[in-house]
Amino acid sequence: MIIKENFGQVNGEPAHSWRLSSASGVSIRVTDFGARLTELHVPGRDGQTADIVLGFDDAESYLASPTYFGATVGRYGNRISRGKFNLLGTDYQVDCNEKLNHLHGGRNGWDSRLWSTEVDEKNNSITFRTTSADGEMGFPGSCEIESIYHLDENGLRIVMRAVPSKTTVINMVHHTYYNLAGHASGNVLNQHMRLPANFYIPVDDELMPTGEILKVSETPFDFRTLRPIGSKLDLLPSTGSEVFEGGAGYDHNWCLDAGSTLLIPAAEIYDPSSGRRLMLSSTEPGVQMYTGGYLNEKTIGKGGKPYCQFAGFTLETQKFPDSPRYLHYPTTTVKAGETYLHEMLMEFSIV
Repeated sequence: MIIKENFGQVNGEPAHSWRLSSASGVSIRVTDFGARLTELHVPGRDGQTADIVLGFDDAESYLASPTYFGATVGRYGNRISRGKFNLLGTDYQVDCNEKLNHLHGGRNGWDSRLWSTEVDEKNNSITFRTTSADGEMGFPGSCEIESIYHLDENGLRIVMRAVPSKTTVINMVHHTYYNLAGHASGNVLNQHMRLPANFYIPVDDELMPTGEILKVSETPFDFRTLRPIGSKLDLLPSTGSEVFEGGAGYDHNWCLDAGSTLLIPAAEIYDPSSGRRLMLSSTEPGVQMYTGGYLNEKTIGKGGKPYCQFAGFTLETQKFPDSPRYLHYPTTTVKAGETYLHEMLMEFSIV
């Protein structure tokens, strides 16, 4: 049974949430505000379930926060330098909401609105839909958009689709922050990560790609074997000082062998304290791991719990950041009438 609940208000309009559960013991809560995942309960080694995603208790708290917790982000997730790109000979200027650069769709991106909802009890899924207008945040073409959450005994599948009226750029991103020990259990630096990527994209002090694609070997970006997230944090180059005061940790894109309609492994995460393991697969060619370096105790999460620095990590499967400006990056161009499709699968187990 899918359970509908009130979830506060957004600009005077009611927001709602829905709870779904599966025979495996995994359950989720999603909301029409930002088509976002607000709770993800997963059993651990001790038989107890824990909510392993960061978030808030109501829509008003999400609206007031710049964290993008759990949201469906677009039209362009990640960053575009100076918000400028050329498409089919036309120069475009999109909204710049992270100082001089564009981030996650701009000030009024897809995360900041109420979506329409279709409940499918038979398939245990929720489909959120919205329309992005031509010229919204500076992007060409209108878009019809879907974000689908489907929960079964195999895991949580997220499907993101968009169909534009004009040729445009699209890079939809699911922006959940994970902490496999529980959303308010402290930092994630001792949780183990594996990213099956031989290359990564270096960034500058504005967290913008330099245009290079570098090998991970003999660098702190080498996660090809399972290791603690924080084990090489002190070896990271200093980046992002122009964006986050006191920011630290990873906020980088790793290059996968994906980029088709097939799901391939994107990440493996294991928490030794609880035994929870997450296997993430995706159709996308990149995954951005961000380790929450700017979070601090001023961010009060669900149940009034403060979130510390490194309280969670994101795994944003995607095209590469700033792709519209670099021809050697995977294209984010979607032609008029074509369907943009991005799928993710989260599979959980106990070790």
